[in-house]
Amino acid sequence: MAQTKPTLIYIGDPMCSWCYGFSPELSKATKQLEDKVDLKIIMGGLRPYNTEHIDGMKDFLKEHWEHVNQASNQPFDYTILDDPNFIYDTEPPSRAVLVVRHLQPDAELAFFKDVQEMFYAKNIHTDKAKNYHYLLDKYGIDKEAFDTAFQSEDMKALVKQDFMESQEIGVRSFPTMILLKDGQYTVVAKGYTQAENVVKMVNRIIE
Repeated sequence: MAQTKPTLIYIGDPMCSWCYGFSPELSKATKQLEDKVDLKIIMGGLRPYNTEHIDGMKDFLKEHWEHVNQASNQPFDYTILDDPNFIYDTEPPSRAVLVVRHLQPDAELAFFKDVQEMFYAKNIHTDKAKNYHYLLDKYGIDKEAFDTAFQSEDMKALVKQDFMESQEIGVRSFPTMILLKDGQYTVVAKGYTQAENVVKMVNRIIE
């Protein structure tokens, strides 16, 4: 019987700015480690079910976004911070990622990154199913199937399970990477870091 690979768990949120900054490093790390680990993504729940409008959080968010931009060079459009109509609720985009996890599992990480870009670089509202439609064609995902799943009570319950799983593991900040090996959880990275640090830590635990 073949031994199962360790699982590299990435816990993040599509609307977490440091997760967005970390996104290129995450891609590099997972590419280098793809033969050694299985990847599992958990939606951590940054501010799910939040009811605050984003313009009321402008000063707080802008400062964070500027720090992320300086550290990572990821592009930001700050215009949405003045939008009085957008509620900063991170549950809908997390749920959108869950929909893709179920409709096209291999596309989950790529879609997660697309949603980050959609919000931070393009300032597209993340609360409406139709706003994700332009992303779906490249993954061969049917728009009607996506919309139905996005609005379903099943997906709303499943995304809550992700949030709860993050809490049960003990993760309170994002991004966090954890390696699950032989039933043991080991923190690989907390917060923004370089891909090489993730790879070194994982190799040290595995070897």
